[in-house]
Amino acid sequence: MISQELLKILACPACKAALKEESETLVCAQPKCGLIFPVRQGIPVLLIEEALSPQRKPAA
Repeated sequence: MISQELLKILACPACKAALKEESETLVCAQPKCGLIFPVRQGIPVLLIEEALSPQRKPAA
């Protein structure tokens, strides 16, 4: 779980929109972007190369 203080300052590296926590990922709040970033061992991986597009959501 990401702290709320950290979540307030994180932004999508592609479009600079806010991120929201969903399960074990961070999702861009901008619907046109919607990139999904992994969180590994509690650390957000905000690399565009590591992100999944909204069409390729990880299996739950």
